[in-house]
Amino acid sequence: MFDVLTLNKIAPQGLEKFTKDVYNVTDSCDNPDGIILRSFSMHDMALPEKLKAVARAGAGVNNIPIEACTEKGIVVFNTPGANANAVKELVITGILLASRNVIGGVEWAKTLLGQGAEVPKLVEKGKGQFVGPEIKGKRLGVIGLGAIGVMVANAAHNLGMDVIGYDPYLTIDSAWHLSRSIHKAKDMNEVFANCDYITLHVPLNDSTKGMICAESLNIMKDGVRILNFSRGGLVNTEDLAQALNAKKVACYVTDFPDETVLTLENTIAIPHLGASTPESEENCAEMAAQELVDYLENGNITNSVNFPTCSVEREGKVRVTILHKNIPAMLSQFSAIFAEKHLNIQNMMNKNKKETAYTIMDIDGEVEAVIEEKLNAIDGVLRVRILR
Repeated sequence: MFDVLTLNKIAPQGLEKFTKDVYNVTDSCDNPDGIILRSFSMHDMALPEKLKAVARAGAGVNNIPIEACTEKGIVVFNTPGANANAVKELVITGILLASRNVIGGVEWAKTLLGQGAEVPKLVEKGKGQFVGPEIKGKRLGVIGLGAIGVMVANAAHNLGMDVIGYDPYLTIDSAWHLSRSIHKAKDMNEVFANCDYITLHVPLNDSTKGMICAESLNIMKDGVRILNFSRGGLVNTEDLAQALNAKKVACYVTDFPDETVLTLENTIAIPHLGASTPESEENCAEMAAQELVDYLENGNITNSVNFPTCSVEREGKVRVTILHKNIPAMLSQFSAIFAEKHLNIQNMMNKNKKETAYTIMDIDGEVEAVIEEKLNAIDGVLRVRILR
């Protein structure tokens, strides 16, 4: 029986993946085997000794202590693409709102309450202050062509926009889904210099923090409209404020407002609604639960942010899984331990991801406790699991 701790309300469609005869799913457990969560912050939480995996029902994992989990051999999963359509729809909404000043017009229209029969005349007289451009024929720059970026690029193209995309790490899968009509930029400066609209779809890390700053803003066209549905830290708000005041930036739309952003003119602050649809929450919950189930029961890893993807059908009597550091001579040490006990390795898979690696070994025979002890004693091994 596996104990799974929920740290947020998880859609029932996801929880149904945990069969009752194998899993005890609870919102109160001191030492769970797995955790499934959405936005709950784990940074101040002591990592339970028995914890083997954390599944985030969403793409961002800033609320999870990745390094600490890695050192303890805890696999962290996310659900890339599960909420992509929901975010795409809101980004397209943001592009339209940034263009047509619908929000300003709606707020102004409310001030006409009480004017009675004069309202239609006042509407016609005052509507000119909310004039905004059409998006057809305008150029959109999409920085980051993952699941969401690709969908945004394709949707914008279908609406008549000229789209430029940039992603130095474009995957084969994303490339297959990207419309041939999307121009691929050679660098970000090409996007900055040539686009009427720029939308960000990259993770927040040391290399992307503050990527929209005075330097990049100076390269952009006057009157550019910027959309940020990824993370607030991608934009230097002080530099943005100056650009808005100087009319360099016509409008800033973000799904990650902070107090500074709320004070700025010509901004549209959306309260992190990107994935807030029933469909998205269900998709994320189902994917996160399935990832957790496949790892706990079979040792397979898919969509982990700290360990490599490694998935293979089970063979043999026992499966041994080893999370370890990506250093030389690990496989030879593993194999030697099994050879010493005259155990045949029926199937083996090894994958690495930067500093970490993962090995799955299907053994044609019983694995004694002493073997697990010897594997754990190898320098660089983070966690060993014996699955029967």
